Amino acid sequence: MKPTRPFDPTPVITIDGPTASGKGTVAAPVAATLGFHLLDSGALYRLAALASFRYNVDKDDAQALATLIDSLHITFREGCTQLDGLDVSTEIRAEEVGNRASAIAVHPDVRHALIVRQRAFRKRPGLVADGRDMGTVIFPDATLKVFLTASVEVRAARRHKQLMQKGFSANMDNLLRDLRERDARDTSRAAASLKPAADAKTLDTSGLSVDQAVEQIIFWFSEVRV
Repeated sequence: MKPTRPFDPTPVITIDGPTASGKGTVAAPVAATLGFHLLDSGALYRLAALASFRYNVDKDDAQALATLIDSLHITFREGCTQLDGLDVSTEIRAEEVGNRASAIAVHPDVRHALIVRQRAFRKRPGLVADGRDMGTVIFPDATLKVFLTASVEVRAARRHKQLMQKGFSANMDNLLRDLRERDARDTSRAAASLKPAADAKTLDTSGLSVDQAVEQIIFWFSEVRV
């Protein structure tokens, strides 16, 4: 049975889009500008995976994992992801954490628990939710739904810059190929496919700065907020 949720008037802005379109980069300053809470939904599975290592919960024990997820204290702030009061922004990007996240994501009990956690981020004065399915499944009644796009060349350049800044080597040709392949997978899969909600506003960020993208989303929100 899918989790249900009663009507909640708390405003929500959802931000979706393909890999490296700028979802997280834009979502954080939008939330900060409005004084809203922030949800990085893509990080939740990695946080659950990291917690399973820390608290010695087996990756195949779905019920124990769901109970663990219910108990976690998770906070997102601009540039910082906290788990039980500790900054784990770097730890959750480790390869072993990503592999564990994929392993636990197959359990319906885990997915249910994480849907509940995602919806629990909806608190006054409002929420900016970044990630797949935010406007279609988690918050279908969101005040504003935004779908970010950018050319694959621009997205590859952004990813290259990010990796170089973090001290990782990166090849543009490989990044372009990987992004094209991921786009193809994301748009064709049955669950959490890459597509905008029917009532989403599309924003092409190819030629926009972060500030310009943030300003456009804030403007749209001011138009639709009652």
